[in-house]
Amino acid sequence: MRVRRKKSEREPTIALINIVFLMLVFFMVAGTLAAPLDPELKLVETANLQGEAPADALVIGADGTLTHRGQPVDVAGFFAAVPAAADTARMIPDRAASAHVVIETARALRAAGAARVVIVTEKALQ
Repeated sequence: MRVRRKKSEREPTIALINIVFLMLVFFMVAGTLAAPLDPELKLVETANLQGEAPADALVIGADGTLTHRGQPVDVAGFFAAVPAAADTARMIPDRAASAHVVIETARALRAAGAARVVIVTEKALQ
């Protein structure tokens, strides 16, 4: 008597091939949707750029106190000490400073004549 071997059931590979092909087409189309940059364009390199804190900035402490170069000051005193603040006034708020204090200080700087108010922050590593 002869023993019959059971045929092993094959996995349908056609469906897998179709899925891989569709993914290939999708990524080819998705990769070409964004317009490429001009080949003559040279981007700025910032790898060796050294950052430094601006010397003429208004520092807002955690308790809401305003200082400039370590000395307590108000908005009018800051404008008297930094004439360039009329163009761009820089604020460095403490992380624990109240958002209300930061917004009110920015409004006071704008009311005192600052054309632009910039908040200096720390860039976090990602």
